[in-house]
Amino acid sequence: MAAAYIQDETEFDRLLQAESLFVVDCTASWCGPCKLVAPLMDQLAEEYGDRAKVFKLDLDTNKPVATRFGVRSIPAVMIFKQGELVETVIGAKPYDAFSSALAKYLI
Repeated sequence: MAAAYIQDETEFDRLLQAESLFVVDCTASWCGPCKLVAPLMDQLAEEYGDRAKVFKLDLDTNKPVATRFGVRSIPAVMIFKQGELVETVIGAKPYDAFSSALAKYLI
C-alpha cells in the first residue's frame, strides 16, 4: 500500500478536518534525500494504515502548504493529530525515527 499524493491545498485542508491522525511527507522530485524517505513512507502506510493515514505532498506544486507550516528543508515529515501539527521530522532518517514518532500519537 503506497502513500498517496495530496493534490492541492484544498485536499490538504479536507484531510485536516477528516482525519484524526495522519502523516505528510513533504517531498520534491529533485530532492535526493526525499527519494530515500519515499519507500519508508510506503512502509509506514503499510504498517499503520489501519490506524493512521500516510500521504506525500509535492512542495513544488504546493508551496502555500510549505509556507503555512514553516517547512524550510526537505524531506520533512509532518504528523497531524486532530487537525493540529504535533511533530515534524526533518531529514532522511531511518524507518524507526518515523515509526516511533507516529507511534507516540496512536490512541
